[in-house]
Amino acid sequence: MENKVDKSTLGGILIALCGIGFGLLLDGGNFVQVLQPTAAMIVVGGTLGAVMVQFPLPIVYQALLQLKDVFLNPKTESDAMVQNLLRFAHKARKEGMLSLEAELAKIQDPFLKDSVMLAIDGVNAADLRKMMELQLEYRGEKDERIPMVFEAAAGFAPTIGIIGAVLGLIQVMQHLQDIHEVGKGIAVAFVATIYGVGLANLCFLPWAGKLKIRIREKQVIQEMTLEAVLSIVDGVNPRALELQLGKYIGGPPKRTLSKVASR
Repeated sequence: MENKVDKSTLGGILIALCGIGFGLLLDGGNFVQVLQPTAAMIVVGGTLGAVMVQFPLPIVYQALLQLKDVFLNPKTESDAMVQNLLRFAHKARKEGMLSLEAELAKIQDPFLKDSVMLAIDGVNAADLRKMMELQLEYRGEKDERIPMVFEAAAGFAPTIGIIGAVLGLIQVMQHLQDIHEVGKGIAVAFVATIYGVGLANLCFLPWAGKLKIRIREKQVIQEMTLEAVLSIVDGVNPRALELQLGKYIGGPPKRTLSKVASR
């Protein structure tokens, strides 16, 4: 599957950083004031630790891996999936359901493969729907945990930022005799709060929202797949199936049924 850079994600982050940066400069500040490795270490480390306490390590690891879906926009495979489903419908109608057994080795999508395998084994439509909907529900519950990791991080980060600010103020209190150092120390202390609030609202919450969209897109494809396989089991006319599948991809497939049937 071909992946392309998600321009919306990168563009949004760039616009946000530029807006904040120019605002800082117009207010007479400079970037050195907000570049505090210690504050970043407190916020990032504290947030990651809190997330690991709330979620099992495999879920945290999976969430980090799924970040690629935020920055990369996978090429949609819905049209290709529709073409395969229509081809299966035409072949099953013409040669019988058992003729699809030769197609199993070519199917790479696990959900489609399981559905077709059950159909070939003679499972009736009602039982097939129940079994595959259970699989959809189980998979959906697992997928929903991924955005929850970043939503939790968005809740922890600002609070950890406040902790960092308080720690900085504690250090400031030890130098009250030098008013210049006090003013400088207070400014540095509040940088941790900026990091916490910034990460929560510029990264963690938007990432969670984008992942929810990606997950829903995959669920729609799986729902389409299930409805198509059930229609094949019920012997629905391929032309009617073509119209039915069109609602999932926002219009009729790019290839006509005659072209699909000739493949």
